[in-house]
Amino acid sequence: MEIIFNPIVISVVLLCILCLCKVNVLLALMISAIAAGLIGHLPISDIMSIFISGMGGNSETALSYILLGAFAASMTHTGLAPLLAKKIAAIIKSNKYLLIAILTGIAILSQNLIPVHIAFIPIIIPPLLKVMNKLKIDRRAVACALAYGLKTPYIMIPAGFGLIFQGLLADNITQNGISVAKSEIWHYTWFLGVAMTVGLLIAVFISYRRPRIYENIKVCDIDENECLKFNKNHYITLFAALMTVAVQLWTNSLPLGALVGLGIIFGTKAIDHDKMDKLINEGIGMMGYVAFVMLVAAGFAMVLKATGGVDALVSSITPFMAGNKLVAATLMLLVGLFVTMGIGTSFGTIPILAVLYVPVCISFGFSIPATVIVIAAAAALGDAGSPASDTTLGPTAGLDADGQHNHIWDTCVPTFLHFNIPLIIFALLAVFIF
Repeated sequence: MEIIFNPIVISVVLLCILCLCKVNVLLALMISAIAAGLIGHLPISDIMSIFISGMGGNSETALSYILLGAFAASMTHTGLAPLLAKKIAAIIKSNKYLLIAILTGIAILSQNLIPVHIAFIPIIIPPLLKVMNKLKIDRRAVACALAYGLKTPYIMIPAGFGLIFQGLLADNITQNGISVAKSEIWHYTWFLGVAMTVGLLIAVFISYRRPRIYENIKVCDIDENECLKFNKNHYITLFAALMTVAVQLWTNSLPLGALVGLGIIFGTKAIDHDKMDKLINEGIGMMGYVAFVMLVAAGFAMVLKATGGVDALVSSITPFMAGNKLVAATLMLLVGLFVTMGIGTSFGTIPILAVLYVPVCISFGFSIPATVIVIAAAAALGDAGSPASDTTLGPTAGLDADGQHNHIWDTCVPTFLHFNIPLIIFALLAVFIF
């Protein structure tokens, strides 16, 4: 009964039900946060105070998305984004799988080589929607491909966001009793990368291989007869993009990088100053919703933490483990799924789970590789599929540019099924293989 009435379990289940019933994600998060607080015996006034104060946790991320949305709009106005889309279309011709592979590759690079995360999606995807429609590509397959590219690299590649994720894993596991170096993590987590790859192949070649018809709704001004040549403004915009990445890496501040990029574009008059307000408004329209969902998700996460539900949930499942490794690993993974679905970030879940799970893994005699894999999987579970995760919000921001892609049913449900199920299966196999 403790498990059933745990504030995290009830709030996350409520969040999923509300979203599946097409309640707006923002409202669903707020309602679920209030439910979690009340079940956790927090006064209603305290719930809202905690919720609002917690929103600041994602303030930098939200600002980044707004500024990068404006930068994406500027790339469209200079003609660079449509030009890139046309070049990609010229390469793929009529091969839809090549297009999906290219988008997957770009998503992977956005996490490691050029760590701009989801910022590339509103730049590249909207101009390509017409091509996808022509090829009758099911956008659910593209959503899975983008989610794969956003998620898999930080699990298995020790660079960019992957280095941060694996560093968090190593530090938190070491702090709680098992010594493991950051450089060792990818030697184990590649196994989870294989799980994600299996999920992607099933999504693209089995689940969503059939043609799907979409209306041709104009979202970008693309001149079909325009020559595929770069002009001065295109080169300035490319330079601005490179400087955005350089400044981000130098200062570790994505908002500052985006601001520098916009400064170069306007300073060199690649876009006239009188269009500045229009671009910022377009940036807010393009990424503002994603930014605000991230703010509200941080508030929701803070309420969940304040209830003490994670500790209580782990304590309540411990008696059911009964000395069985398989049962113990399964329960830990399911708890991780609930926590990450609620918090919406794998990175934020690691410190919460490691302090509770490492002692359990030690007591059950898990090997170091198995411990790393189970905790990594428990943290990563739910990131794909969570209505409040940038892994799902990002693909929707691009694929729904013409209003024909539903966030829950076309992004969250497909990514949840195709990535979380393989992650659970492979993590359980790891307990016996490693």
